[in-house]
Amino acid sequence: MVRLKYHKMNFFYIMEKDIVYIIMAHGQSEGVKSVRRWDHKTPYSIHPIWCATMLLHETSLPEDLRQDGSLALLYHDILEDTPFPLPCWLSERVLGLVNEMTFRSFQDEIEMIWGRSKEARLLKLYDKTSNLLDGAWMEVEKMGKYTNHTSKLCEDVERNYGELNITKVVRAII
Repeated sequence: MVRLKYHKMNFFYIMEKDIVYIIMAHGQSEGVKSVRRWDHKTPYSIHPIWCATMLLHETSLPEDLRQDGSLALLYHDILEDTPFPLPCWLSERVLGLVNEMTFRSFQDEIEMIWGRSKEARLLKLYDKTSNLLDGAWMEVEKMGKYTNHTSKLCEDVERNYGELNITKVVRAII
């Protein structure tokens, strides 16, 4: 397998194929896995694209974390929600981050995320924030658990990285 190295000057060109890949992968999913739950119309691929682009706005983070993290966010739901594998061109770091973000259930995530890297917890905050923004489908009990978990992730991210755009968004919505 050949793995392409992401260089700063061609990162956005290379990322284009990643976006196409995740749109195709989520488009092949069945039922609710292909659209967002809140309206059953919005393509699911909007979620990882939102997460990745929000991370790219965090100019106070190291550039390598922004680049690898945005790729990991693009692919973070591929294994859980689509029939597609992760593509062979992803770096070991991106593959590792995707694996650290993958859980069998929300309960497993709540229990196991704290044993994962601070980078994985940072990326999970983008995932959870996006889900809260369109979480009208959640029952009150689940929304409470989700909000509590996201709040803890936000506190952890602020301890590790300081105030970021994503932490401001979380504070505004919870």
